[in-house]
Amino acid sequence: MLHLLIRRVLAPLARLIYRPVVFGAEKVPLDGPVILASNHRSAADTVVIPIVTPRRVAFLGKAEYFTGKGFKARFVAAFLSALGYVPVERGNAAAGLAALGAARKVLDAGGAFGIYPEGTRSRDGRLHRGHTGVAALALATGARVVPVALIGTEKLLPVGKLVPRLTRVTVRFGDPLDFSRYDGLAESPAIRRSVTDEIMYAIMELSQLEYVDEYHKPPKAA
Repeated sequence: MLHLLIRRVLAPLARLIYRPVVFGAEKVPLDGPVILASNHRSAADTVVIPIVTPRRVAFLGKAEYFTGKGFKARFVAAFLSALGYVPVERGNAAAGLAALGAARKVLDAGGAFGIYPEGTRSRDGRLHRGHTGVAALALATGARVVPVALIGTEKLLPVGKLVPRLTRVTVRFGDPLDFSRYDGLAESPAIRRSVTDEIMYAIMELSQLEYVDEYHKPPKAA
């Protein structure tokens, strides 16, 4: 019920208020496993993508968001679940494997999964080298990958802010990428790197962002 409320009431209302400019949404396959691979500029990205995508999209969410007690915590957990968030532990190698496993369950069930190959938000406005987890998922599940470019979300919800500003963002969806030519080669590090680089190049072309061939380091904790 909450999922329907979000899709049929809250999402149209958000589009009416914020009027996002969307190109290529019709390119997103309406059935079958698909990965939406996007650049990452803001905490709002994980809300913007589901609002403008023509099918439900799952994202990974911190497990602690789903384990709190009290009415408010239960409401947050229910709301995030309705948005498509999948709870996972984070912070170590085992957690990373668990995250990939959770994502694979979504794709194996024929769902759509959203991922940010850069691994963290870009603080300098450039597009950074992608981690190969996106390639591992695509190769293991046979999912097509739709590159996505988000433009202006860092102005919608700047770092440190909790309330979105009234500003327009642009979302561009690219043509689905099919990597079935690499069937049986999912364990090859070289193939994973090649697939990831192809995905990042497609995101770069859509976003017109400057590309940096190095991983973006998360900001140091205060």
